[in-house]
Amino acid sequence: PDRAIDIIGELGFEGIELIVNSREQMRGYWTEKKCAELRKKLDGWKMEVAQFILFQPVVEGLTSLDAAERARNLDFFEQGCRLAKRMGAPIINIVAPWPRELKGPQSYLPRYYEIENPRPGEKFHIDVDPSFDWDRLWAAFVGTVKACLERAKRHGLKMTLEHHTHTMIHDATSFLMLWNEVRDPALGYNLDVGWTLAQREYPVVAIHKVKRHLMNLHMRDIDGLMRRFPHIGEGVMDFRHIGQALKQAGFSGFVSLEQDKHPGDMRATAARFLALMREVLA
Repeated sequence: PDRAIDIIGELGFEGIELIVNSREQMRGYWTEKKCAELRKKLDGWKMEVAQFILFQPVVEGLTSLDAAERARNLDFFEQGCRLAKRMGAPIINIVAPWPRELKGPQSYLPRYYEIENPRPGEKFHIDVDPSFDWDRLWAAFVGTVKACLERAKRHGLKMTLEHHTHTMIHDATSFLMLWNEVRDPALGYNLDVGWTLAQREYPVVAIHKVKRHLMNLHMRDIDGLMRRFPHIGEGVMDFRHIGQALKQAGFSGFVSLEQDKHPGDMRATAARFLALMREVLA
């Protein structure tokens, strides 16, 4: 992220999210020395770290029904908490993991939500292991989230879960089901407006559902078929209505641009996002 921090700072953003993409990266890149270098760079741009993220492969075993595997992944999660604290982030974030009993045709299962050009006879298919037991899996996941929260709070952090397709928490309602079992104010929702609308839930309604628990928001645009996330301003996302809902909900967290890579001027896209947010959130 070294150069990315400079680019984002130059553009005038007030905050940034930092992510660990792999366990190897956690060991090899995020050293104490590197964290100190990045903190100095962030301080120079007067940017806050909105939240520190562990990408799904880092803690994918949190949904394992094997207790030893869950324990190993809780240790990886706590390593992430230490890094989040070191980087001055108030929140540790993960995308909700999916059950280990589900496997699709691509490694990152949430991205498998359509077949753009199906071959003759091709079906949308996810392998479901015969051992799949939702009740047992849900009970284990509730316990695992409680264990994650214990470790996060040990480091003075809150924790957010982000919803993705096919995961344990795929929308606002499933998050509320989890929160009602955990009932800990340190647990919050990271709402992504694009993933919300891709699953045919209107983001404004989702904001009103989770408003007491909304800690972070990811903004992106979406095309008219609710399939792809184009450059900000080129799709059909109603950002003004979202901004209105955030103000009504009393949201005071970060609103982050999470932009899929497309051909074109990404700096111009980021600048357009900043101008748009300053308008709709004024």
